[in-house]
Amino acid sequence: MELYVHIPFCKKKCLYCDFASYENREAEMDGYVQALITEAEQQASFCVEAIETVYIGGGTPSLLPPALLESLFKALRSILPLEQVREFTVEANPGTLTESWLEAALRSGVNRLSLGMQASQPSLLNRLGRIHCFEDVAASVSLGRQAGLRNISLDLMFGIPGQRLSDWAECLEKALDLHPDHISAYGLIPEPGTLLADRINRGEWVLPDPEEERNMYELAINTLASRQFQQYEISNFSKPGYECAHNIGYWRQIPYLGLGVSAASMLNLQKRRRGLSYLRTANPSSLDDYLRMVRRRRWSQRDRQVILPEEARFETMMLGLRMNSGVSDAEFKLLHGLTPEEAFGSGLKVSLQKNLLEKKDSTWRLTRRGMDFQNQVLVELLPDEPWAGSSDAAIKDS
Repeated sequence: MELYVHIPFCKKKCLYCDFASYENREAEMDGYVQALITEAEQQASFCVEAIETVYIGGGTPSLLPPALLESLFKALRSILPLEQVREFTVEANPGTLTESWLEAALRSGVNRLSLGMQASQPSLLNRLGRIHCFEDVAASVSLGRQAGLRNISLDLMFGIPGQRLSDWAECLEKALDLHPDHISAYGLIPEPGTLLADRINRGEWVLPDPEEERNMYELAINTLASRQFQQYEISNFSKPGYECAHNIGYWRQIPYLGLGVSAASMLNLQKRRRGLSYLRTANPSSLDDYLRMVRRRRWSQRDRQVILPEEARFETMMLGLRMNSGVSDAEFKLLHGLTPEEAFGSGLKVSLQKNLLEKKDSTWRLTRRGMDFQNQVLVELLPDEPWAGSSDAAIKDS
């Protein structure tokens, strides 16, 4: 099982960010941490097996005062089954990381650091609304190494308005010069409602054209491979043995508990006659609504959806195909009681013919071309009619 904890506080909200994050609310940190602890107490019964990975995301977790960070983790360890955690990741923004914060994190069991570098050029960082410069990234990596961290990941972003292929090449080289153990390279998605999307829609900023963005992705794959980084997922690359176990858990449909504003959970996996079913819940996306829910202990306010077997099968393909290891017939049948071809025969055939999918050694994988057009593959796997709505009771008969 896995645990995710959301810390929503930020010095400045990035222009592309559509996550639950808030500026100028640091005064509420103590109350929020207490709410997390209360929620953990109320949801602990869902942890029917040991938690093996923990991920603290945000927001900017590195804004939490060191003492508050330690008190949160100490409380969580007393409530949840965290004795067997093997990977404990915490996100941090360059420019906010301090030696004392890192020391508190390591004392709390953190063994993996994820830093949001995004770009190396000041103009592009400014366009994203980031508060740091590349020198802050280098300093943060150095602080992490000095503190004893042996697993550091950098997040990079391509497809930024105004970004050229040469900018992306420079960004990759500067990131590699810092000797990280893992790199996530994401294509920018202008999410509706963000300030960045608004400026693009008004014509103030222009995204690179699709062919240029594909060239950036290809450059990332080739550059990272030349430096012994293995691509194990569409956007993720690591040195051998440094793959993010927590994210692999998501893609492999390992149950997880999410704590905090907007946090999602996937719980109660059950094998039924027609296949796998599970419960997905999500906390309120407003900080005020989340705090109100916890204060009143009205857990029914969480969004709840039962994922029935047909949708669970689609999610296995959608998530599994993100990984280079793909989806094996044997593992799919173990989960769902039938093979991918029995579940999605015609849709898989279309993608095979288009050279978007391949099947080798009884395993389905995206081709290199398929990585660029994954959505087309998934569209072919969708049913003609939407999945039927579900309720908590539905899982009993599925």
